[in-house]
Amino acid sequence: MHFGCILLAFLALQGVVCEDEETKDKKPAPEVVYNIPKPAGPVYIAEHFDDLDAFKERWITSEATKEGAEENIAKYNGKWEVEGAEKSHLRGDLGLVLKSKARHAAISARLNKPFVFDHKPFVLQYEVQFQNGQDCGGAYIKVLSDTKENQDLKKFNDKSPYTIMFGPDKCGTDQKLHLIFRHRNPKNGTYEEKHWKKSTGISKFDEVFKDKKAHLFTLVLKPDNAFEILVDRRSEFKGSLLEDFNPPVNPPAEIEDPDDRKPEDWDEREKVPDPNASKPEDWDEDAPRQVQDPDAKKPVGWLDDEPLLVPDATAQKPKDWDDDMDGEWEAPLVNNPKCTDVGCGEWKAPMIDNPKYKGKWRAPLIDNPNYKGKWKPRRIPNPHYFEDLNPYRMTSVVAVGFELWSMSDNILFDNVVVTDDPVVADQWATETWVLKKEAGDRETDGLFMRLLKYTEKYPWLWAVYTLAIGLPVVLFICFCCTSSSSSKTSAAAATAKHKKFDDAPLAEDEQQHEEEKAEENAAIEEEDEEEAAGGNEEEVQQETGAGDKEGAESTSGEGSGEGDEATEDGGAGDSKKSPRRRRPRRD
Repeated sequence: MHFGCILLAFLALQGVVCEDEETKDKKPAPEVVYNIPKPAGPVYIAEHFDDLDAFKERWITSEATKEGAEENIAKYNGKWEVEGAEKSHLRGDLGLVLKSKARHAAISARLNKPFVFDHKPFVLQYEVQFQNGQDCGGAYIKVLSDTKENQDLKKFNDKSPYTIMFGPDKCGTDQKLHLIFRHRNPKNGTYEEKHWKKSTGISKFDEVFKDKKAHLFTLVLKPDNAFEILVDRRSEFKGSLLEDFNPPVNPPAEIEDPDDRKPEDWDEREKVPDPNASKPEDWDEDAPRQVQDPDAKKPVGWLDDEPLLVPDATAQKPKDWDDDMDGEWEAPLVNNPKCTDVGCGEWKAPMIDNPKYKGKWRAPLIDNPNYKGKWKPRRIPNPHYFEDLNPYRMTSVVAVGFELWSMSDNILFDNVVVTDDPVVADQWATETWVLKKEAGDRETDGLFMRLLKYTEKYPWLWAVYTLAIGLPVVLFICFCCTSSSSSKTSAAAATAKHKKFDDAPLAEDEQQHEEEKAEENAAIEEEDEEEAAGGNEEEVQQETGAGDKEGAESTSGEGSGEGDEATEDGGAGDSKKSPRRRRPRRD
């Protein structure tokens, strides 16, 4: 109990230290001040959604209708609003919020200028916050291709050509981080979607959909076909556009001939029945698998005529039984007790495996002399083969947009940026998402997290924590050990208290020990003389026949007061010992 108090006192002390430090830190800035971010370099778009007039001028809500959808849900009529987060940690920070659910919604904005995939990296970054969690739906962003279909953004829909699609998606237990790029076939000009293979391999990705916090998604594509994906500024994957996508960018050089057919005489059987084998003459295919045991005998006392079930003799007709309504009452059947020991009814010998059973005869298998192996179509040059060693050179892009269907509402998007410099994107994140995260952490951190953070700031606190935790443990161990020793000492003292004599003297030094031993030996010799004198007196009394009965009783009483008298070796006729016990001689 005392040690728990000590530990709590130390932790409370550190909590006070943390609170004091936190108070000191807060004095210059009682709240995190948010300023509208400005990109540190060239960008193609840098949207913070904090300027409502600029937002209305730039972002266009789709008025399209989705082809093939039911009429009542085909129209893109999802509702978008610019507002702060429900649990905003930064004053003045606004975002684009999808307010509706179970509706198609699409909105897009043009880039400052088209992005051409040539010798510069492509960096796409934005924030997503599932304020009400997510059950089923996406929150990905599309980077729209420079095509005639995308000239009018009011017609933005699911069929609008895009070059890159990137972002989180979930439905039920299926959750992934999409990265899809549409690759143009240089041979025929058609487009094919290439999907990142590891879209479901992000660790702890479910937290994105559950914790209701803002999360930062960053995609970096490089001219050498390398790419990197970051979540909350933490690198999650690095790979290659040529190796980490399905289907692969480049088709195989050879394919199986779709017109090739297996010849009719092609034999794929490795083993065949031996045509020269014949069934042995003694092979009986009709012999049963099991037969009755010929050696079995009916047990003695078997009751052939006794039924297995008999009416229950203890059963009684219910009082409410009506013979007219319920019919004639019959006692329920129970197992016949006479059948318990041996058995009843018709006796049959048990079945055993038939030693003559062989089953249906089949010829043994031998190697097939006509075996040609497993047939495969012949391989031919792929007529659609091409080799694109630089898939980074994608179709230029002119806009970004969100085209979504979600069963959850209040999805907040913020701080969209497209640039050709990863440093610019990271600086943009520092002035937006990082600031937001730090403000949120400051409000939600508990005592433990504050202790941890201040320990990182002041490493000497580790010594305090070690003392606060280690000292009570050491004291507890010492307390247990000393308590155990004290218990043993007390037990030994109690035992010595009930013993008449000690086996060995306790002395402070050798001289005292010798003096005590000499005194005790002298006392023992004196007692021996008294015993000898007492014995002589008893012998005289026995010889003269005189004895005082009252004196004998008195003597017996003295002996009983000290304990039962013990006789010395020599028989019952020997004289009794003195009622005073002999003290052991000290050597």
